[in-house]
Amino acid sequence: MHETPLTALVLSGGGARAAYQVGVLRALVRIRRDALGPVARMRSPFGVICGTSAGAINAAALACNADRFEAAVEVVGRVWQHFRAEQVYRTDSLGVIRTGAQWLTMMSIGWVIARWRRARPRSLLDNAPLAELLHRLVPLHRLPLMLEQGHLHALAVTASSYTSGEHYTFFDAAHPIVPWERSQRVSVSGRLTHDHLLASSAIPFVFPAKRIAVEGDATRGSWFGDGSMRQTAPLSPAVHLGAQRLFIVGVGRTQEARDGHADTDEYPNLAQIAGHAMSSIFLDALAVDVERMKRINRTLALLPDSALADTPLRPLEALVISPSQRLDDIAARHLGALPAPVRALLRGVGVGGTGGQVRGAALASYLLFEAPYTQELMALGEADTHARRDEVLRFFAWDTMVAGRRRGDAGEPDLMLP
Repeated sequence: MHETPLTALVLSGGGARAAYQVGVLRALVRIRRDALGPVARMRSPFGVICGTSAGAINAAALACNADRFEAAVEVVGRVWQHFRAEQVYRTDSLGVIRTGAQWLTMMSIGWVIARWRRARPRSLLDNAPLAELLHRLVPLHRLPLMLEQGHLHALAVTASSYTSGEHYTFFDAAHPIVPWERSQRVSVSGRLTHDHLLASSAIPFVFPAKRIAVEGDATRGSWFGDGSMRQTAPLSPAVHLGAQRLFIVGVGRTQEARDGHADTDEYPNLAQIAGHAMSSIFLDALAVDVERMKRINRTLALLPDSALADTPLRPLEALVISPSQRLDDIAARHLGALPAPVRALLRGVGVGGTGGQVRGAALASYLLFEAPYTQELMALGEADTHARRDEVLRFFAWDTMVAGRRRGDAGEPDLMLP
């Protein structure tokens, strides 16, 4: 059983940057164990789990093992700790040539020659290995059991339809929830599959789109890509699914200060532009939605009780954990960990440089599924979370439970769902 009030885990997208999320969760497990002891070791603190892109994969892996949360975090952590890019996309020379080289040829020589040769590359990289990894890491056959037994209230993953242009939230819940629809945003209730995860994590241009049939309406949707695209309200699914408080893990600094990076007159190359576009897709929407939530909370706090009763809006308690360092800079230090064919491909779009002048590191930060990089991100996630230990304890009310135990109070008040 999960804790009350109903708490949602919201994991954003970001490719290899999602290793940071696993570090945060590892620290969360340790903080809870230190505070409460073994009593809560198995139970998941999250009744609602929502994920986007690589965050959707982490989210689904945790949801399918909600009855053994700490073990699930450890399993996911071992995968990220020993990651190799070949587990996500083909890194051999032949695989890179078949996708990336053709794609770059099409971009550089033009559509006429590509059409003449009947070369129709769908993406920069071939992510066929990811499908195999998902079947090992995410036992979706367990999800209905987790929902039926009350270990989980709902799981949601998001994807973007290239066909309709709408943003989709696919969800499965323990009890019927009326699907919601907003401007350019649609929700669909039903069984989740590995195809939903592949679609949600299909980084635009980098990985191929995934075809998904939308049940009940054959005309809506078809080919889906990364869920971070057109995601104007990343917190919305958790709220619609009934969450009363949100534990949000981002993969980019929510307050991006100028760090002394030197301006240059040199024209940005393709890798820099692509990295900037990806940061806009993966990072900006979450930061904006968190600001919106805080603004609504402040407004609701000013309303008298009579006015508050007339509005469907309710204040949300939220805790946001995000990197304290620029992940681009960390990625720049680990470019050499990528397989040689992938490095050559990235050099072809402008990733490279020496010292502190590495260009295109932002693009590489999403594709660096290599252990030296993911381990450093995990360590950063753990450090950032432990640095906010007191906030974590207050957010989950674990400090109150500890105080009650010290007073000798019986039981675990408000800890379990009835």
